[in-house]
Amino acid sequence: MKRQKRDKLTRAHAKGYQAGISGRSKEICPFQTSDTRSEWLGGYREAMEDRQLGVVVR
Repeated sequence: MKRQKRDKLTRAHAKGYQAGISGRSKEICPFQTSDTRSEWLGGYREAMEDRQLGVVVR
């Protein structure tokens, strides 16, 4: 059975979240198109909120 690839926007969001959790800069966003870049930054912002609230413990 073939595995389906995840949606690119979902993947971009997840990668942005991971970058935010690890404390990396938002300037390292690897995406150039506006839709995927927007999703990546959305994940990044969500991770930064979670870090401030103390949801994530490193």
